[in-house]
Amino acid sequence: MKISQLLAEDAIASLRSSVHGLSPAEAARRLREYGLNRLEEIARESLFLRFLKELTRFFSMILWVAAALAFLAEWNEPGQGMARLGYAIIAVILISTLFSLWQEYRVERTIAALRELLPQRIEVWRDDTVIQLLVEQLVPGDIVLLEPGAHVPADCRLIEAFGVQVDNATVTGESVPQPRNAAPSEKEELIHASNVLLAGTSVVSGQAKAVVFATGMRTEFGKIARLTQASAEVVSPLRKEITQLSRLIVILAVLIGVIFFSFGLTMGLPFWEDFIFAIGLIVSMVPEGLLPTLTLALVLATQRMAKRKVLIRHLPSVETLGSTTVICTDKTGTLTQNRMTVRQLFLSETFVCPLTDGQQRTLGAHYQPFFRAARLCHDLRENNHQGQTTFLGDPMEIALVEMAQQVLPENEAPHLVDEIPFDASRMRLTTIYDMPEGPTLYSKGAPEALVPLCTGMLVDGTVRPFDHDERQKVFKAQEAMAAQGLRVLAFAYRTLPSQWDRTSPEQDLVFTGLTGLEDPPRPEVPEALRKCQEAGVKVIILTGDHPRTAEAIAREIGLVQSNSPVVVTGERLRGFSDAQLQLALDAPEIIFARVGADQKMSIVQALKQKGHVVAVTGDGVNDAPALKSAHIGIAMGIAGTDVAREAADMVLLDDNFASIVNAIEEGRAVFDNIRKFLTYILTHNVAELIPYLAFALGNIPLPLTPLQVLSIDMGTDSLTALGLGVEKPDPQVMARPPRPQTERLLNWGLALRAYVFLGMIEATGALTAFFFVLYQPALTFGQRLTPTNPLYLKATTACLSGIIVMQIVNVFLCRSPIRSVFSSGLGGNRLILWGVVFEVALILLIDYTAWGNILLGTAPIGSEVWLFLVPFAVGMAVLEEVRKWLVRRDMFPAEIRHGQ
Repeated sequence: MKISQLLAEDAIASLRSSVHGLSPAEAARRLREYGLNRLEEIARESLFLRFLKELTRFFSMILWVAAALAFLAEWNEPGQGMARLGYAIIAVILISTLFSLWQEYRVERTIAALRELLPQRIEVWRDDTVIQLLVEQLVPGDIVLLEPGAHVPADCRLIEAFGVQVDNATVTGESVPQPRNAAPSEKEELIHASNVLLAGTSVVSGQAKAVVFATGMRTEFGKIARLTQASAEVVSPLRKEITQLSRLIVILAVLIGVIFFSFGLTMGLPFWEDFIFAIGLIVSMVPEGLLPTLTLALVLATQRMAKRKVLIRHLPSVETLGSTTVICTDKTGTLTQNRMTVRQLFLSETFVCPLTDGQQRTLGAHYQPFFRAARLCHDLRENNHQGQTTFLGDPMEIALVEMAQQVLPENEAPHLVDEIPFDASRMRLTTIYDMPEGPTLYSKGAPEALVPLCTGMLVDGTVRPFDHDERQKVFKAQEAMAAQGLRVLAFAYRTLPSQWDRTSPEQDLVFTGLTGLEDPPRPEVPEALRKCQEAGVKVIILTGDHPRTAEAIAREIGLVQSNSPVVVTGERLRGFSDAQLQLALDAPEIIFARVGADQKMSIVQALKQKGHVVAVTGDGVNDAPALKSAHIGIAMGIAGTDVAREAADMVLLDDNFASIVNAIEEGRAVFDNIRKFLTYILTHNVAELIPYLAFALGNIPLPLTPLQVLSIDMGTDSLTALGLGVEKPDPQVMARPPRPQTERLLNWGLALRAYVFLGMIEATGALTAFFFVLYQPALTFGQRLTPTNPLYLKATTACLSGIIVMQIVNVFLCRSPIRSVFSSGLGGNRLILWGVVFEVALILLIDYTAWGNILLGTAPIGSEVWLFLVPFAVGMAVLEEVRKWLVRRDMFPAEIRHGQ
């Protein structure tokens, strides 16, 4: 017989296990025999194939063509140095390819390391103790405990089940959750057995205890090989934009090269000299390092976020965070500490706060059903370790159990008969136990959900009729407790007949009382909310709590400051049309209370229709649709379910709202940093382009050779550009409104600053240095010089050195488009400082070593050239400081100012 056809105890015995779980020694032995519980990864492309793909990318193909043309020129007219240029271009292709592969490897390693910060765990009975175990360490025979929102980690046979429903869509394709129970199944196929939970599926509702019978590739999930690694990589909009921008620059470079090549021929330039010029022009404008720098900026941002307790699951989320305009957040555990304490009781029309020793004895005698409901109506796991009993689960339920334990006798351990699990629509949890007086139902939940089911009321140990007036007193007590910011729960019970109706036992209940639980706000939340307000990010609370409780907490943390905020309940929301909801969302202060998971999704959709970029938090399985619907889904790392984490784009490792604000800050910094290194790269592209235009139009020797251009792009400026890509967030980044979704990376402000302002200043300094060395009294304007002429070599070296000197100054100017370099400082970024050291060392090697002179066509220059360059470098810094001063005083048009 198959395991699904056996009785629960026989199924356990067939796996040589017990209800107490495996011993550690036996579990270790089985782990060695069966291996880790994980799916085999899909074989990746070979390193050689990935290397070939990099060699044939768009940029590389352009450079391959340039190298081929250089070799053709050398073959046709030897001795012009074109072969050396061809080899240099090939070297650039290889270096760029190796760098991209290294970056890809680093990205993979970083993402793998980040995933390890949040390993998937499961509660397992081992040696009569409940422990938290890594999923991949499960073995056949393990007894696992599952609750709503949990992923089923292996193929399991249920041995206890209370209201269990599972989502089998990933394995069977069934779109509707399927009920499961512990009774033997008549079906032979495991995939359809009513008592089997399949690996890869998820628990939608109920509580389950099950024995594992297949792990890893032996599961049904493994057999059909629906591997999550097969999903396609998402290309972010920003990466697409940079790719398009880079291709546009390449197309323009080729077009400009062809135009000036034709112009040179009409001006009478020798063909091969004109050809060299055209190749150099194209090479000078190709942004070889742009895409690798973008990838590095995103990856290092995820590492910084991880240090700030935020795990990014998808790289595109980093950039989207920067434009977030609305955060829809839960209250419990995110805005509050999730450390519940019972502060007040309402029993027999009387408020009790707190429990004294004398009250414990009196109340225990008169209100035993109330405390039994608090003690027994929960989904906690009891863990007995070294003689001590602890509880695992919801902090609210732990607080209720601890309160009840002060009153009830310790030897009570009734048998659980059935359970009706909590869900957002019912807003209550019900358990049924075998008690000495017979089967008894205990229920707890929202007062508005539980009180209508009650016909009796417990008063000093006696059940009295629960009429309309008494109900109104209960609701008034609820309002009073909620106004104090307490989370209010109602409790009820019912002694069932021996043959009770299992379809609808929640009727004719006896109301026993209310509890008010306090969950204090996190101390860092008010400051985080202040940052949101300054940053133009609206925060909306979506909670299942009472409206008064939500409003009281919102006031305490500073989210609500007016006398009349808009508070919308789930019941009221159900009557809203789409237009009414969108209009309601215009309110400056709005709170949604008693809302379900489906209503969260409606709110998110309405905000998106209004043009907002929405981030939403969630922790339960029912929150998954809202998390997927939002631009940024945020799951809880501690209290969140596996399903919620899988649906989310980012995970809060500390469940703290302040961490969301930190993530938005980092997201804004990423976009700013990309603009910084883009400004830096485009600036030296202009300084490289202008000398070529001067050569074509001014009848002068070529001030900068193609090899020297490549030495700047792939050599001297490489580390400093990367340093700008990993800058820390600007102190004022959260004082700006969110970036519009339509705002482009390269706008008029950035283009004017890089091309017209900084680029022209840098080009002027470099060309002036070239002329300073070249036009000595013995040389007349227009006189032709050979490429090996010592004076010409010194002049090109002066031009190259001028660009490097100006770029050293420029890297500090680009650290902020608005703040003065004196406020942003020269330190704080070790990569930039090391980049400057590398830049200085490399230009000295190029200028003053024999191999540098031979390879790049340079010659040593005197100290007078360096001194000549100093005023230009200082002037560039002064002019940029003046520009920033004018920007800070709003003396530029908005379209230019906003592009900074």
